[in-house]
Amino acid sequence: MLPDRFLRQILDNLTTAVLLLDTELGLTYLNPAAEMLLAVSGQRVLGQHVGELFRDTAHAVDALRNSLKNAHPFTKREAALNLTNGQSLMVDYTVTPMLAAERSWLLMELHPRDRLLRITKEEAQLSKQEVTKVLVRGLAHEIKNPLGGIRGAAQLLARELPEESLKDYTDVIIEEADRLRNLVDRMLGPYRPPHLQPINIHEITERVVSLIQAETQGKLTLTRDYDPSVPEIMADREQLIQAVLNIVRNAMQAVQQHVGLEQGEIILQTRTLRQFTIGQTRHRLVCRLRVIDNGPGVPEDIVDSIFYPMVSGRADGTGLGLAITQNIVSQHQGLIECESQPGRTVFTLFLPLEQQPGD
Repeated sequence: MLPDRFLRQILDNLTTAVLLLDTELGLTYLNPAAEMLLAVSGQRVLGQHVGELFRDTAHAVDALRNSLKNAHPFTKREAALNLTNGQSLMVDYTVTPMLAAERSWLLMELHPRDRLLRITKEEAQLSKQEVTKVLVRGLAHEIKNPLGGIRGAAQLLARELPEESLKDYTDVIIEEADRLRNLVDRMLGPYRPPHLQPINIHEITERVVSLIQAETQGKLTLTRDYDPSVPEIMADREQLIQAVLNIVRNAMQAVQQHVGLEQGEIILQTRTLRQFTIGQTRHRLVCRLRVIDNGPGVPEDIVDSIFYPMVSGRADGTGLGLAITQNIVSQHQGLIECESQPGRTVFTLFLPLEQQPGD
């Protein structure tokens, strides 16, 4: 028979969130995994009713009471829990009635779904991005070759024209060929790999803030919500400024068209995340940069494809800014995500805070 202290140690070291409820559905125990998942301190919440810890539907509380009364275990899939700190959490949870020390208990095991769903979504996004890169590079190659021939032929033709006024037509051909070549180059993104060096993420955001303030003449509210303890990241300063500037400028233009600069607000928020997975790699520390605006939101029909070249939610947009940003973030082994609804759009950049072997 294992001693109680050792059994408690096993529970404390589980990665599964475990809660123990009494007959009044009061919390009598939660392990460290549950504290981390629910973002609470165990000592502060002991004795609280489970409904105060997180808010599901009233039906869920009735199900807990019925399970306790009838000694019937059950499992609920993809339950949306609203935590006391305002965050929302999707989990699968299993409830098991127990009888010990002549008392009834409920054992709850919570399995977060958000992380699994996010990883699945990331893998699909990264796969699409790789396919898009191959497609764009192949298309760019096929476009640039004939453009070079057209431009060269126009230059030769200009030399043979008898009248100087006719060169206006060849000049148009040359200028349009150059414009298309520049467009293709922008679609391909930065030519060179990033020159990584230690840099503070707030140096990047402050540079972007100063540029946007100059563009809007200080009319737009730019709110900083920084975590000063974020360590330095390994990044290419100029490329990362361009990536963040593309996002903030898009937000500024959306706000300007929707509510006007004077009523608009853009929030730049930085945080550190621990044990965060990007693709197939688990990073010990990750910098999370959020750009939040109160614009109209991304149209639903393009929200899943906004990082593709030539996709834009504005009639006058080129659809290249976010594609370039995605390419830069990918070169930094990072990830970019978008969540949008009317009145609140959030672009999130995840950047590793440590170099992986072989970088």
